[in-house]
Amino acid sequence: MTLSLSHFPVLLFLLLPVGLIARAATITYDWNITWVTANPDGALTRPVIGINKQWPLPYLTATVGDRIIVNVFNQLGNQSTSVHFHGIFQNGTTHMDGPVGVTQCAIPPGGRFTYNFTQIDQAGTYWYHSHQRGQYPDGLRGALIVHDPQSPYKDQYDEELVLTLSDWYHSQMPPLIDRFLSYANPSGAEPVPDAALFNDTQDLKVRVQPGKTYLVRMINMAAFAAQYVWFESHTMRIVEVDGVYTEPKDADMIYVTAAQRYSVLLTTKNDTNTNFAFVGSMDQDLFDKVPPGLNPNVTGWLVYDETKDLPKPALIDEFTPFDDFTLVPQDGEKLFEGVPTLFTALTTGADATNPLVYGINSNPYILKKGDVIEITVNNDDPGKHPFHLHGHNFQVVMRSEEEAGFFNSSIPYDPPEKPMRRDVVLVRPNGNIVIRFRADNPDMSALFSYTASPYSLLTYRSFTHLALPLSSRMACRVRPGGDHDRGPGGTTEYPQDSCRPHEGLQ
Repeated sequence: MTLSLSHFPVLLFLLLPVGLIARAATITYDWNITWVTANPDGALTRPVIGINKQWPLPYLTATVGDRIIVNVFNQLGNQSTSVHFHGIFQNGTTHMDGPVGVTQCAIPPGGRFTYNFTQIDQAGTYWYHSHQRGQYPDGLRGALIVHDPQSPYKDQYDEELVLTLSDWYHSQMPPLIDRFLSYANPSGAEPVPDAALFNDTQDLKVRVQPGKTYLVRMINMAAFAAQYVWFESHTMRIVEVDGVYTEPKDADMIYVTAAQRYSVLLTTKNDTNTNFAFVGSMDQDLFDKVPPGLNPNVTGWLVYDETKDLPKPALIDEFTPFDDFTLVPQDGEKLFEGVPTLFTALTTGADATNPLVYGINSNPYILKKGDVIEITVNNDDPGKHPFHLHGHNFQVVMRSEEEAGFFNSSIPYDPPEKPMRRDVVLVRPNGNIVIRFRADNPDMSALFSYTASPYSLLTYRSFTHLALPLSSRMACRVRPGGDHDRGPGGTTEYPQDSCRPHEGLQ
């Protein structure tokens, strides 16, 4: 009997067989992006963005070397959209990366766009989401898993499980963005979520078998909130972060910022005497003001025996998460030694690699292919900020403690010989980090903070390695604007958002 998991939203985990066949294939998805209604926390039914009239959204799965084709038809009626495949480098296909106005035009209501790219050699845990005006917290986000028949851990587990974390808002994003950017919010306080979710639901029950090891792929698809995650009486062995295999490290609790991913090996008990809770707890330090009555926690259970009680999670005295800076890439890569907007780049011709043409407020940097780039990020803010770089994994060379102030180059530090690599990293409050990456993905890449990006996308800092390729120049063409019908989302977009993608782009 064949069952489709899209029909069972209460099933938190996707179980997949070990030992997938290593065979390149073309995986094609046809997605009609539409409004549906949902009530994931049981408190409010509201419009959400679905695919093929379903929500939660389907997982997108492939194997290393596969070609992925996603045919998108925007049937929202009142909002433009796009899709970003988070963590996929898109080397040679950056026009398929999704950030509206940076590497592609928005897909307007009634418009179509074909995403067409090859995975090449990237394996691991990723996700996809809208990259248009903070849209994805309204539902347009899902897991993207790329299997690896040559995984160094393929013989160490029996089954795979996918667990998504997210925050949830009862209000839709357009009015939240308006309030966030208004004069009535002079401190810039971000909207606080109404609930936390595990795979777009709560009170999750996950059936497990005794004496087995599971590869649990965790993805934080939140708009804002990081979460502390732990499994009571079970140890997590970290083996992958953000698509990078790591040397195994044991952890009792991990801290997962928005957009980060962890894969852990979790071995179950040898008996079925007890069921165990697992917990996600939103980091309330991120919230300027905690609303009265907010429950920051979401609970699930590892169910060994359905006839036994589901215990309440135990109270903890403090959060003591694993320090991801101590992780070492499994491939042993050593320490590297020694934003232009799309519309501007399309109109500057030979001057596309001249940073002056992008204006003094765009922070563009023109890089040479193959150069090693070091970036220092100073957090001049009392809040925690996760930063994400498109098109690359970066080495985390140094991360300060809280309240360390701006990076001081006159103070020596000892970087790791084999630094952790990932594509999202946390910068501590009033602290700093130093990252390095190799400029090996010609076109444009964006560096931005995930605590701000869902609301305004105002913190883009882009890099271009080479002149804009023809494929990117072909990705858009301007069309006359026109008002769109108002739909369930309750807002209308205007001609300045109108840009039609090149249909059938290959």
